[in-house]
Amino acid sequence: MISPFEPGHVVHIIGVGGAGMSALARVLSERGCVVSGCDAQHSSTLDELNSAGIVTFVGHDEKHLDGVNVLTASPAIARDNLELSDAAQRNITVLSRAQVMSEIAHMSELIGVAGTHGKTTTSSMLTHIWSAAGRAPSWLVGADVLGLGANGHYRDGAQLIGEVDESYGSFALTSAFALAITNVDPDHLDFYGDEATLHAAFGALIERTTGPVVMWIDQKGAHDVAQSLTRPVLRVGRSDNSDFVVSGELLRRDGSSFELHGPASHCHVELGVPGALNVMNAAVAASLALSCGLASDSVEQGLANFSGVARRFELRGTMKNTTVIDDYAHLPAEVSATIAAARAAGYEKIVALFQPHRVTRTVALADSFRHSFDGVTELFVTDIYSAGEANPEQVTGELIANAVAESASLRVHYVSTLSEAADELARRLGHCDALLILGAGDVHRVIDLVSERVAL
Repeated sequence: MISPFEPGHVVHIIGVGGAGMSALARVLSERGCVVSGCDAQHSSTLDELNSAGIVTFVGHDEKHLDGVNVLTASPAIARDNLELSDAAQRNITVLSRAQVMSEIAHMSELIGVAGTHGKTTTSSMLTHIWSAAGRAPSWLVGADVLGLGANGHYRDGAQLIGEVDESYGSFALTSAFALAITNVDPDHLDFYGDEATLHAAFGALIERTTGPVVMWIDQKGAHDVAQSLTRPVLRVGRSDNSDFVVSGELLRRDGSSFELHGPASHCHVELGVPGALNVMNAAVAASLALSCGLASDSVEQGLANFSGVARRFELRGTMKNTTVIDDYAHLPAEVSATIAAARAAGYEKIVALFQPHRVTRTVALADSFRHSFDGVTELFVTDIYSAGEANPEQVTGELIANAVAESASLRVHYVSTLSEAADELARRLGHCDALLILGAGDVHRVIDLVSERVAL
């Protein structure tokens, strides 16, 4: 059967400015497809894609489909989008993200990473390990792989290291050769309905995997999924009952280290990134690599080469003796882990800015954020980054601000705009050790806004 992504085929991607879709664009372009894409607004990502030979457009127009063989769209794109509607009339092949991921998994042997959070970091770690072993992989990651290249790269015949995303059922048709599960937290319940259905989807993905599966078993959701499986998996955790046992953890401001003992292997891992969450991600990555037959020295070297991921506890500099840290954390457990990492690094007076992500997620998880910010001195919450979702009830970030204020012993403020937030944060500089910028939307823009105010 001929792949829809044979070299020379013309592919158009709606929503190409997103992290996942831009990675797809790069992979398909490097495979030899003629790729174009569009997004609702201009971004630096579009500029980077243009530089890579991928034509991009701002806005939607039927003319973008001239000569196109295959169309795909971000799951966040509305079904009545005019380009999607026009494609049906032109008999252009329209593939969902789930179908695209299934096709890509057939193009290369997939080394997949799934989980509610940690996918990008763990995938990047695996890419460094495979490179250190001389395996020269392809990759499909949610952020640039620092030290190696952009978020997507394709080599014909190479194994593909990629994130396997559960949102909107994107991994429903994907089959991997090997798989890592970082965690399974309640998220995207607007799509799955309940945790049982979400767990079943992860279970089905694991059952479809033909080779080794490793799971961080100390996390409740992952543990519950593992209990439901009919096939064996390799358990990674701190308990002696795990197949790969993590011990001797040392967390520092500038990095971390640990020992990993497996069934027939041992690694001493030195990381240049801090935090217990990075230890967990690295342990899962190392365990999967060892299970795929890579040598311990390649695992150690690859992880030593890993210097972090953009917007994952990324140190963005210092302003008035305050360290600015930018992080993608947008779920309760992620926020808690980022704050714990900051505290473990020695920061005591922490001011945090949080931008809620998606309306449905904010409504579903507001109560779960009540104690996620424990450990910070002061919290500012902005309005919601909707990611294109409708908001008929006009829900705002104040929902989370109020939930935290009711339960936590810290000062909490709702600030509707990034500009207002920048005003407040600029006034706190010099009176705190660290400024944490948290969220999956465009909240990182506030750093430049604060810098502008400091320069005045």
